[in-house]
Amino acid sequence: MGDTLHIYGNHLFYEGNTKSAELYDSVRLIDKNTVLTTDHLVYDRKTKVAYYDNGGKIISKENTLVSKKGYYHTASKIFYFRKDVVLTNPDSETYSDTLIYNTNTEVAYFHGPTVIRGEESIIYTENGWYDTRNDLSKLLKRPSLSNSGQIITADSLIYDNLNFHGLAYGNVVISDTVYDVMIKGKYGELWDKKGISYITDSALAITYDDTDSLFIHSDTLWVYFDKEKNAKKLLAYYRVKFFKEDLQGMCDSLAYTMNDSTIRLYDLPVIWSGPNQLTADSIAIVTTNNQADSLIMYNSSFIISTDTLETYNQIKGKNMVGYFRNNELVKINVDGNAQTVYYVREDDGYLIGINLAESSTMTIRLKDNQLKTINYKTQAKEVMYPEKELAPAAQKLKGYIWKEELRPKEVADIFNANGKEETPETETLE
Repeated sequence: MGDTLHIYGNHLFYEGNTKSAELYDSVRLIDKNTVLTTDHLVYDRKTKVAYYDNGGKIISKENTLVSKKGYYHTASKIFYFRKDVVLTNPDSETYSDTLIYNTNTEVAYFHGPTVIRGEESIIYTENGWYDTRNDLSKLLKRPSLSNSGQIITADSLIYDNLNFHGLAYGNVVISDTVYDVMIKGKYGELWDKKGISYITDSALAITYDDTDSLFIHSDTLWVYFDKEKNAKKLLAYYRVKFFKEDLQGMCDSLAYTMNDSTIRLYDLPVIWSGPNQLTADSIAIVTTNNQADSLIMYNSSFIISTDTLETYNQIKGKNMVGYFRNNELVKINVDGNAQTVYYVREDDGYLIGINLAESSTMTIRLKDNQLKTINYKTQAKEVMYPEKELAPAAQKLKGYIWKEELRPKEVADIFNANGKEETPETETLE
């Protein structure tokens, strides 16, 4: 018969009243495609349960399991393994304290600390199951999945080893151990072979070092990895805001490439550095050792700096290049259609006048984040006005929009929805 159970051993003791058989030395239990070998086995004919307590080995198709103790329910075809459990198949090795294995479905269930070693990754879990036939795992109780360059943890994980694809649910964290980048959110997916991961729902990226960290929030974060599983690019899409102690910003999409340490902002980008607000069609920030080194502003570049609570210095031009020292703007080169509004003051703060200037190119130098000097590289048109002779509307360049109410003041602010933006001034200086 196909379901006939065969048990062999060198020595046998059988108790007729209890219908219990005890076998010693070179014991083999054969049940269809499953073979159990051990030195000592007890089999209860009433309950149809076999038990070993001195080490056993089970071979079921392509799966091999060993453990110190084990029970086999011959009716349900289910094994219960305890202590030093090892499950091996062509795709992975599993180490567990407690494991239940169904020989019909070829599904292993974990209870207690468990490690699964696959071709591309290592999984740790304390509860879940592994479908050995389809190489699919579902893991609970904050499991983790790691490879050479990243570690992923979540409340639960589903991982398809055949397609190298994973789903992560609840408090998801992806850590890159090479570039010190951490991605967080409530839901994520990863494709190991393609080298892609993404996180959404309260998505947060953190680049960190010993002194300061950059926090980036958006609707969705995508991370791209190289062949060594190291993060090479971070993409943030829609309603992006970021915060660093000395640099904050917002835009609709952002790209951060690790090899050149450059952050690129697209779609209505705004950057705040000290009292300065910087806007353009797109902005690139070059960082060194996690600090801003320089930035490039492309098209419709505009810098607004607070002078007092009611007055603002302004710089406008086609393109700009800014340079930082110790995370403070110290120099700005303006190239093309350069315009400035500059409130000239004595050392004690007394206002001398308002300087309006135009030139094709100019260089602005700053100290303590405040505008100090303007040098014109080509012939400039420059006029100094007494404050009373210049109407308030004429003190603002065309396109002036002060967006301080949108500025993140702390990390929590990057999760706040954008407030209303004021509309551009209509009567402003051309």
